[in-house]
Amino acid sequence: MSLTSHSLLATMIGLAIYGPAMAEDATSLHKDINNKHAVAEDQSTNKAIANDPLAMVRGVCIAPKDRKEDTNNLPINIEANSAKAKNKHQAVYTGDVIVKQGTRTIAADKVTLQQPGNIVTAKGNVFYHDGGIEMEAKQLQSDLNTKDSQLDDAVYRMTCQAGRGEAEQIDKRNVDGTQFYKMKDGTYTTCPEGNKSWRFAAGSLERDGESPFADLYNARFEVFNVPVFYLPWLRIPVTKERMTGFLYPTLTYGSRNGMEYEAPFYWNIAPNYDLTLTPKYMNHRGLQTTAKFRYLNEFGNGQVVGEYMGHDKKAGFADYQLDDNKPNSGKYWGFQWKHSGIIDENWLVDIDYSRVSDYKYFERGLDSSIGEREDNNLLQTAEVSYRNANWDTMLMVRDFQLLKDPDKAESSKDNRSPYRLMPQLSSTYYKTDLGYGLDFKMPMSISKFENSSIFKPDADRVTFEPTLTLPYATPWWSVTTQAKVNYAHYNQDKKELDKNSDFDDLKGSVDRVVPEFRVNSSLYFERDTSILGSHYTQSLEPQIQYLYIKDVDQKGIYNPFDYVGGGYDSTRLQQDYYGLFSDRTYSGNDYIAPANQFTIGASTRYFDEDFKERFSLSVGQIFYIDKPINKGTDNKEAKSYSATAIETEFNLDDNLFLKSSMQYDSSENEIQQGSTTVEYRNGGVFIQPSYRYVSSDYLTKYVNNPNPIIPGTKDKRDGISQLGLSVGFPVSDSIDVKADYFQDMNVNKMLESKVGFTYRSACWMIGLSYNRYAKDPLSKDFTEYDSNVSFSFSLLGLQGVTPTFGQSSDDGGNILSYGDPFTLNN
Repeated sequence: MSLTSHSLLATMIGLAIYGPAMAEDATSLHKDINNKHAVAEDQSTNKAIANDPLAMVRGVCIAPKDRKEDTNNLPINIEANSAKAKNKHQAVYTGDVIVKQGTRTIAADKVTLQQPGNIVTAKGNVFYHDGGIEMEAKQLQSDLNTKDSQLDDAVYRMTCQAGRGEAEQIDKRNVDGTQFYKMKDGTYTTCPEGNKSWRFAAGSLERDGESPFADLYNARFEVFNVPVFYLPWLRIPVTKERMTGFLYPTLTYGSRNGMEYEAPFYWNIAPNYDLTLTPKYMNHRGLQTTAKFRYLNEFGNGQVVGEYMGHDKKAGFADYQLDDNKPNSGKYWGFQWKHSGIIDENWLVDIDYSRVSDYKYFERGLDSSIGEREDNNLLQTAEVSYRNANWDTMLMVRDFQLLKDPDKAESSKDNRSPYRLMPQLSSTYYKTDLGYGLDFKMPMSISKFENSSIFKPDADRVTFEPTLTLPYATPWWSVTTQAKVNYAHYNQDKKELDKNSDFDDLKGSVDRVVPEFRVNSSLYFERDTSILGSHYTQSLEPQIQYLYIKDVDQKGIYNPFDYVGGGYDSTRLQQDYYGLFSDRTYSGNDYIAPANQFTIGASTRYFDEDFKERFSLSVGQIFYIDKPINKGTDNKEAKSYSATAIETEFNLDDNLFLKSSMQYDSSENEIQQGSTTVEYRNGGVFIQPSYRYVSSDYLTKYVNNPNPIIPGTKDKRDGISQLGLSVGFPVSDSIDVKADYFQDMNVNKMLESKVGFTYRSACWMIGLSYNRYAKDPLSKDFTEYDSNVSFSFSLLGLQGVTPTFGQSSDDGGNILSYGDPFTLNN
């Protein structure tokens, strides 16, 4: 039997125990390596080939899509300095033997075929390459009849990603058509040649057939050849398939919780169900366990998360108690269920339910995927919707868990707890092309609002909003005319509010009808222009709107205009440039602000030659025919025009960015509110200063002022005045630094700060961060701060392992951090 009639190379590919899994995601490296070969000088390449006939394949990654699916049936080409054969006895190839079959290559000093046993032996500088892995060994022996093989003193390297190792012996056995692999004294690391930072080692490694995992016996993790931990048995994935077993552990240190060690366990229950159980031990706190169950079925997909801590060692400290009179047992738990699905194309189901053991759950510095430290409440809602061409109907229930002391909340007149919807049925009917281009829609709803506070009423509400719209558009002009009637009926339970004179106008039963008419028109102009020798396209988009909403008496309804903290589902909307052209000043249906006004505005944009938006500027203002009355004022103080809204954004060469918005009241010569963010980006460097401002007068008129001015004093504090700075830059090729700092300019106190650095080598990374944030309101004379130091360590290049630095919440839930606020096409 000749070498060409049997697949010698097919038996060797089985020795690449890790190869298929670790090459699958690395197709992009094929191009990089080929480019390196392409730019080499012809003279150097020819010289390398002459000295080493395998130079063109050593270290080369061949993308899986470029490898032949059935290499075994391709012809085999053998090159050797000499060949001797004796019929039915043996064939011997010697001297730089090279065997090629498709994308596979084998080389050796000597290859011998023994017959009739059909035993192949390759000796001396044995080399194997298949595009995803290459191996060097002292000797290879293979039985062509049984397809059993053995490789001695083997060294292997991944060619499509980081990964290498060695083994004293690699065996492949064929039993009833199933391949079994075994490695003796094997190692694996993603560190480059000569780097001994870390590696996995095992007395033996076994893999059965096409199993997605391999079993390591007497497994060790070594750092600089020194064993760090030992496991008698470890199962690791070698393909992209999900498998049951332990995931890679993580080790971090924080000053708040001490040393933290977590070892997740993954249970692949079924192709559409899995469970991840993560015990986390903190030597300052105790054991916290998190379970995450994911599912996918005919009703949709979702996940259930559970968190539990049986005893917190810090439960006796005041910061971790519910309050001074309620000692905490240290037993905490959290639960969350999220589901989203489409049934029979028309039905949609969404569920988002979260609950924790107590209102201070997120203040204790424990990691949680359910919420963050800055959350005021947890959402508990379920929605079922039906949609077709003409109807959009939804049934919803919504509740909240308040993350504040419930006893104090229920007894406080300033309680701003949200309303529960128990339930709400809403539906919208659509009908287009009624004739003459008219469109019709009818939003309607039935809602039941409940609140546990005795200082807030409960209510049943019915609403209808029949709306007729006449749109008209050309490439350069559009006009939309709309007529609407807002109808609402309320049945309100006033509870004990009759005893309070502030609620004398509140009625038990109310009907309200508010007609509305709106016309909006816009133009689009465009021209070519040149700036500093560069070509740009400039657009000009003027817009005008007339809005009329009848002024009706709404004091009988618990609304946010007539009552402090009022409104069942309403609050005042922010009046930015685009908000000027809205027909609503308040969200929801509880208060329909009257209007008889014109809104005038315009936008201009600049696009470069690639039609990339580089600059935008929008300016708008409302001119009142009937002056609106602000809360707490009379009509004498009302103005005939609104503040001017300005928004601009700028992108210079994808390095310098600016975004700014402002509302300027020219009659008072003051800025009502504004924000500015500037950012410089260049490679790994970014600098982002930011500032936001809201005047005290604006907050007092429209919403709750967190820093009210005390009458009779010279206090001129702003309502909100905060300065922020985020920076990041590389110190070297291996070290990166990032920092955030936020300051309240009213009281000249720090809100929050964070600084951290990462060191990244070829195969491992460490991170160190320091976080400090205010625990108490800054308005207090003394503000207490909390701080935390966090350290993390990660191995790079392992499947399923991600760097922990910057992704964990060891800082206790950093509420302020770097963000990308820019919306231009960049």
